[in-house]
Amino acid sequence: MATLIYEPSTRTRLSFTAAMMELGGDVLGFSDARSSSVSKGETVADTIRVVSSFADIVAMRHYKEGGPRVASEYSRIPIINAGDGGHSHPTQTMTDLLTIRREIGRFDHLTIGLCGDLKYGRTVHSLIKAMNRYEGTRYVLISPEELRLPDYMKQELHDNFIEVKTLEEAMPMVDVLYMTRVQQERFADQAEYERLKDSFILDEEKMSLAKKDMIVLHPLPRVNEITVGVDNDPRAAYFRQVENGKFVRKAIIYTLLQWTEEQQHKPETFITGQLCHNDRCISVTEPVEKKAYVDKEGVTRCFYCDHAL
Repeated sequence: MATLIYEPSTRTRLSFTAAMMELGGDVLGFSDARSSSVSKGETVADTIRVVSSFADIVAMRHYKEGGPRVASEYSRIPIINAGDGGHSHPTQTMTDLLTIRREIGRFDHLTIGLCGDLKYGRTVHSLIKAMNRYEGTRYVLISPEELRLPDYMKQELHDNFIEVKTLEEAMPMVDVLYMTRVQQERFADQAEYERLKDSFILDEEKMSLAKKDMIVLHPLPRVNEITVGVDNDPRAAYFRQVENGKFVRKAIIYTLLQWTEEQQHKPETFITGQLCHNDRCISVTEPVEKKAYVDKEGVTRCFYCDHAL
């Protein structure tokens, strides 16, 4: 397996590495794009063409939305999206689902509290898409005004949500509290980051307001949004969540390596020549084919980052 890590990562990179090694495989790649030919201007398309000659499968984290999708267009081997900008983080979501299943025992009729950076938080966006598949899911959105869930994501909630201004309001209602950090790397204005970074902090006092069987999840790393006093609470599941990530990634790697040509998905139908105006999308900065698709609601979206065109 090649791990192509274009932006900082600890848990995701190491869990993919541990998963591959426990399956009996080897790992190569880079953990810093500056140490690769990317620093010389090499595109994702060219990088993946080369890496396809050296590995059987790739785990890619990229700072641009749609980076792994571009790689899949040019690769001869399976590509796993290990996080792309503020877009999505599907293997983290599968980790979250496994943790919910093991801790609570079901996926239906749950109230999910989403706290922190809901605007740029790719793990939040991916979890919403996953939990929408189950009956009776409701959401409590807890964030500063500037970091609220984007409108295009709210459309996916189908009015099954409320927005609150404090953690205290949310705690008695939720079955799962999904904490996220305010991500410094997503801010162009560092003064705005400094102003918002401590907006919501979970501590022992707030935990006393929660249900006895509620669980706390966090994709990590945390900065100070969960105090260390919460760690000893049996409802704090975020370190168990980390271990579940290794199990999930072992399953994904094993499944993809077992695929045969007849089992792979049929080619999708796309609209070509469509320009994306999301400045975080990889199609804006790399010479990839401009294309889009129409979602089930009839909205035309960018093939790479899913933004409505």
